[in-house]
Amino acid sequence: MSSNNSFKDTDSVMMEKIEQIPVPKTKARVGWQGRMDFLLTCIGYAVGLGNIWRFPYLCYKSGGGAFFIPYIIFLLLCGFPLFFLEVSIGQFSSLSPVTIWRICPLFKGVGMGMVVVSAIVCIYYNVIVAWTIYYLFMSFRNVLPWSHCLNSWNDDRCVDGLEEVLNITALNITSANHTKVTASEQFWENHVLAITDGIEDSGRVRWQLFICLSLAWLCVFLCLFKGVKVLGKVMHFAAPFPYLVLIVLLIRGSQLPGAVEGIKFYIIPRWEKLADYQVWGDAALQIFYSVGMAWGGLITMASYNNFHNNAYRDAMIVPIINCCTSIFAGFVIFSVLGFMAHTAGTTVDEVVKQGPGLAFVAYPEAVAKLPFSPLWAVLFFLMLFTIGLDSQFAMFETGISSFIDEYPRLLRSKRVLLAAVGCFVEFLLGIPCITQGGIYVLQIMDWYCASFSLMMISLIECVVIAWIYGTERFFKDIELMIGYQPHAIWHYMWRFVTPTVIFGIWLFSIITLGPVTYDGKNYPTWAIVLGWILGLLALVPIPLMMIIQIINTDGETIIERVKKLTVPAKNWGPSKEEDIERYIQSLSYNESTFSNMNGCPVDCEEALLQHKQKIETNGTSL
Repeated sequence: MSSNNSFKDTDSVMMEKIEQIPVPKTKARVGWQGRMDFLLTCIGYAVGLGNIWRFPYLCYKSGGGAFFIPYIIFLLLCGFPLFFLEVSIGQFSSLSPVTIWRICPLFKGVGMGMVVVSAIVCIYYNVIVAWTIYYLFMSFRNVLPWSHCLNSWNDDRCVDGLEEVLNITALNITSANHTKVTASEQFWENHVLAITDGIEDSGRVRWQLFICLSLAWLCVFLCLFKGVKVLGKVMHFAAPFPYLVLIVLLIRGSQLPGAVEGIKFYIIPRWEKLADYQVWGDAALQIFYSVGMAWGGLITMASYNNFHNNAYRDAMIVPIINCCTSIFAGFVIFSVLGFMAHTAGTTVDEVVKQGPGLAFVAYPEAVAKLPFSPLWAVLFFLMLFTIGLDSQFAMFETGISSFIDEYPRLLRSKRVLLAAVGCFVEFLLGIPCITQGGIYVLQIMDWYCASFSLMMISLIECVVIAWIYGTERFFKDIELMIGYQPHAIWHYMWRFVTPTVIFGIWLFSIITLGPVTYDGKNYPTWAIVLGWILGLLALVPIPLMMIIQIINTDGETIIERVKKLTVPAKNWGPSKEEDIERYIQSLSYNESTFSNMNGCPVDCEEALLQHKQKIETNGTSL
């Protein structure tokens, strides 16, 4: 066995020899221009539409302020550990979600699954952004079109406000076939969606939404065609702006009659709800959806960091900001819903909705009753537009960077073309969602694609890094970046606590995932089957890539090949030359040092050459 000093001397000699080896170069991978670029982008990515239209409703439904308890518990047990893990491996390797699985090549399909999830969600997420664009355009009027019943899309069931619906219902002067609906609901269903009776009738493409969807994808392209260099600058406005609007809306909303009652309805704890397992399951799922684990976006954004950025600090800051944003948004929403209930002479539970029903029906109706209503409508929908694009940027960049890192020589110099093609393909795939029956298609994608598959991907990710790669090795990698090893508690979280919690969440999501419905309408069997197929698409690459990797790996037996594929590849490690020597020295100094890197004893020169090739190509595929 060689001594540490002799190994270091050999290492220096090898590095000098490797410098003389010519390796074809590709265009360098551009990173963030400053630390705030990454932090603001992560905040924009994590804070999505769910913080505005899902969390407040869950909080109301699940016991008011009592819901904060399971929410914070799952943030500690699941949110922080997974966020820290993904940011750390992304920053350490400077690789995107697919290529990063050089850390354990057998599980390369996990990264592909992340890209598939993000790609599918990008399709319908930008359709929602298109809705906000349309509402934003329609807000630039003296009289908001959803505030009255004098439009061409209104019928004899239309009434100006919820109070009239309740009054008529109370007098029993309507029949089941002639239930009165508000002007805002008819604007949404009869005009924006022009909705059909079911998914069997797709209807025609809504040309207004077609234009808005085109604009949404144009915005994505303009912000991402040059990579994070432009995106970082955009996020200096796009990330803080929603907070400014939320503050303005809260100040205005808190001055409205009934606002206090709405806020009380939101935060007063109903402790008995904590005995309901559904409350704990909803809290766990909300953490999963809102913080952004397993989508690939966190790994992608972190991969553009400086190697010595304090990932530990950032991994603590972003989830806390995300959690506080959800709670703060609830005050904004329920202050206005309280006003709406006061105006209608009813209780808050009669007006509260979630999802699109809150953003495109309930809140617009409340805004229409305010003085200077177009101003508040513009601010609200501009905020939704910004929040939606913030999350969309990271998800789309996940796909772009994954292709480029897999084929850097071919694609790194063609980023603009790749971004344009990607935006165009996603735009085409989104067209079925902007037909008259498009809301039914969108509901299928949202119901199945971002649910059980996310949990399974994150579970495998956590187990592989904690148990196969090893937390001891991972701790040393983190120490190379930030100068110290994290607290030992993370060892137990990553190995035991977090995987157990994720498995429980996965079981809950499977058990509670019933057949898809929209507005009480059931779907045909073929549509439900289609939904399950879409949901499983993200999991298919995992076993598929295992088979492909095993076939393409040398070895006399399958077990021998699997062993080779469960240790890091030769070119796993930091991307910059000055960090590689420190990384190699951090490994155990013995004759099997490089066996830990690739599964069999190799020459130091070969290992260093692999690392040099990684520097030059910055992402050559396995």
